[in-house]
Amino acid sequence: MSTVVLLGTLDTKGVEYAFLRERLRERGVDVVVVDAGVREPVGLEPDVGRETVARAAGADAEQLAAAGDRGAAVTAMGEGAEQVVRRLHAEGRLDGILALGGSGGSSIAAKAMRALPVGVPKLLVSTVASGDTRPYVGAVDVTMMYSVVDISGVNRVSARIMANAAGAIAGMVGAGAAPDEGKPLVAATMFGVTTPCVTAARERLEELGYEVLVFHATGAGGQSMEALARDGFLAGVLDATTTELADELVGGVLSAGPDRLEAAGATGLPQVVSLGALDMVNFGPRDTVPPQFAARNLYVHNPTVTLMRTTPAECEELGRTIGRKLSAATGPTALFVPLGGISMIATRGQPFHDPEADDALVAGLRETLDDRVEVHERSEDVNDPTFARAMADRLHELIQGGP
Repeated sequence: MSTVVLLGTLDTKGVEYAFLRERLRERGVDVVVVDAGVREPVGLEPDVGRETVARAAGADAEQLAAAGDRGAAVTAMGEGAEQVVRRLHAEGRLDGILALGGSGGSSIAAKAMRALPVGVPKLLVSTVASGDTRPYVGAVDVTMMYSVVDISGVNRVSARIMANAAGAIAGMVGAGAAPDEGKPLVAATMFGVTTPCVTAARERLEELGYEVLVFHATGAGGQSMEALARDGFLAGVLDATTTELADELVGGVLSAGPDRLEAAGATGLPQVVSLGALDMVNFGPRDTVPPQFAARNLYVHNPTVTLMRTTPAECEELGRTIGRKLSAATGPTALFVPLGGISMIATRGQPFHDPEADDALVAGLRETLDDRVEVHERSEDVNDPTFARAMADRLHELIQGGP
């Protein structure tokens, strides 16, 4: 029998969670109820009480309630809920997780859900699901369902929404995993201006017997790839497109956060890294580019995307950053430097061709790279098929344990 964890604030939503529990039991699903509220539960007794959740975060539920600081309570109970659901999953008592709430309850539940491995069913019924969901979903497979009405009691509309949610999570936990073809998984990062590179590398890796997962380097894409690396899904990483680091440094809209380019190294995965699309920072439509960048080299990629060329100073700092991150890697690491151009529009005659900036990028790398990092400086541009296949072949050798 599959087990679904119901995670919520039972002091305000106990009646609704009791309704969900009954709908799940009707479908033959076992249920574990976890209380993330800070006051006495109403309408439903939990299997894991609020005191246990608070203690998991080093807090006390009664003290949180007495303090009356809602923000502090949400933060503490989110941290505790994360620890509790991790433990339940490790013990085999969590096949899926379902929660409902407003902004506070959604924040608690989403933090716990994001801590679970990719592939574990995660469903959040929320009043905020029709807005910006990135703070809740993050880079993993959290499914959000808009509640339509506020989550306040069981009425004709909310009952239908919650019944649908119960049916959805029951279906998810009963679906089972996709067939495993036995091929090792490799992740690759791609952007529009590095597509020929990653296509050629993917085809070569598939010839060598790998299944290749390609991630669009749009911020969330890089985060998702790193989440899979941390969760142990991957045999290796071909990080051809590290452009998200430029957005993080300069303030573009596609940053993957300060920890980008660290997961493979921290987990010891073999990785081959390149400098794809570090010539650009991403913004939205032309009129959304911040005024301080008005005089920069801007390229309208399409009506909704404007690219800005990175300067020599920015490229030098990007080189230092990449050097530091790769030097901290605990697994085999190779860096491929395409001296002919780092994107489709950075080659000779293209709008982002800037030899001074490219030289600064390489200089920054040399400043911080440890001797343990293997470096291949090649004359081709990043999209040259020869360059792409060389990266793929080297990753295969590193995965196989070769020198």
